[in-house]
Amino acid sequence: MPDLPTPQDAAEAALFSECWDAVLSYADLCTSGASAGTELAAEAFRHGIHAARAADFGARNTGRRIPRLPWIPLLLAAVRSTATSWEETGHGNHLDPDLRLWLNSDKAARYVGPPLRRPLALRALRDMQEPDAALLWLAEVEALPLAVVARRLGLDPESAAEELAQVRVLFRDRCQRNLLDTPMSPDCRRYARLLDAVTRSQGAEVPEDLSRHLATCVECAEAAACLRLYGGIGGLPAALAGGVIGWGGLAYLERRRRAAEAGLLGGRGEAGFNTGLTIGESRPRIGRTAILVAAVIVSALALTVSLMPFDGSGDDAARGGVTDGKPVMDPASVLPSGLTVPAGATPSALPRKSDPAASPAPADKPDTEPQGTATSAARGESSKPSPDESEPASCEAEYDLVNEWPDGFQATIRVTTAKAVDGWRIAWSFRDGQQVGQMWDASFTQDGARVTATAADYNRSVAADGTVSFGFLASWQGSNKEPFDFTLNGSRCTT
Repeated sequence: MPDLPTPQDAAEAALFSECWDAVLSYADLCTSGASAGTELAAEAFRHGIHAARAADFGARNTGRRIPRLPWIPLLLAAVRSTATSWEETGHGNHLDPDLRLWLNSDKAARYVGPPLRRPLALRALRDMQEPDAALLWLAEVEALPLAVVARRLGLDPESAAEELAQVRVLFRDRCQRNLLDTPMSPDCRRYARLLDAVTRSQGAEVPEDLSRHLATCVECAEAAACLRLYGGIGGLPAALAGGVIGWGGLAYLERRRRAAEAGLLGGRGEAGFNTGLTIGESRPRIGRTAILVAAVIVSALALTVSLMPFDGSGDDAARGGVTDGKPVMDPASVLPSGLTVPAGATPSALPRKSDPAASPAPADKPDTEPQGTATSAARGESSKPSPDESEPASCEAEYDLVNEWPDGFQATIRVTTAKAVDGWRIAWSFRDGQQVGQMWDASFTQDGARVTATAADYNRSVAADGTVSFGFLASWQGSNKEPFDFTLNGSRCTT
């Protein structure tokens, strides 16, 4: 039984029960085994509760509000800080290897560095009143139905949707203010106002120069994800999860969404969690296997974790989690220092080494569920026939490996077409089992080794001798050779 803090009253007991499942779910992602996950969750839970109580006590004594995250993101952040402590004190062997790499990178340092350099979503959520921030987190990240959120927060169910819409706008306003307060280079400062204008309207077209800037600037890409209110799991939810949690944010987001779709979330007395107060019927903890089973049950609603264009064909009603695979999204999590992150990309969406989506599960994690994948087809070799090699090439493809790190990479593809096209599909095959996780300036599907990128609304038309380009983040294991067999609308391309 985890040694957890004793609730001070029945309300706090219910709160602890609601938070424990979230903390355990993230701790499970961060560790190399179930027992280590429970230990990390319990330690983080204790530290987070004590820190929150101390902050609340100080606020009462001074009469001033001390900015604080809502309970669940606060405790998830405590998991990250506790994992950092494990790494620093020689217990890092119990952590996921990819997390250990991230903890020793400049990416992790952002969360404890100068306040104005911390992730934009983290700063904005802390600036909001706690009830508003809690509403945003429960609805967007925990993916709870609005009726459940309203009941948990004591809101009127009839007005909950309207209140959530207002809170989204409030969050965006806080992000914009924090962005303008952030030390920026002259280039970023020049694009800040334009970025605000483009993301404010769902149908606005992104200028070409801004698009190029977002493809190479981490801070501005992060700001784009936070300022954009549309896009289902690929927009605001991912910006929140990645900005507040850091490593594994999108994997956590997908895990919670799967469980919510299967009706497996909600306050409960977890296995091993004894609050000492009677708060209702106890139900079993949702473990790795249970979530995997739930994912199979709701496979028809499986998430397409991808990006949305600024012209926005999606909206916030995408509570169910399926997105259209277009920009823009959270740029936050696990890339090594110096990596150029595209608008909306998040490496935490890439399959972890321990996930079945990327490789066979380790012996001590036999039931690990796939996390953060964005493909829509089964793994394995594609059955799609290659184009006729005797057919003259009508296009030229250029593949550019922009950056590479131990289990992932960023690449750009440029295709020049000899004739004008209105609507394009560019396909290619990977040689080494690489899996695309995020894509910008196009949507995508992947069938085994074969990937097909489809035009966004704003770049579907290409003039004769014109060039179309898009980029993506992907995972790799063992080898990362360049792809082959490029086609444009089914016609072979030279490379």
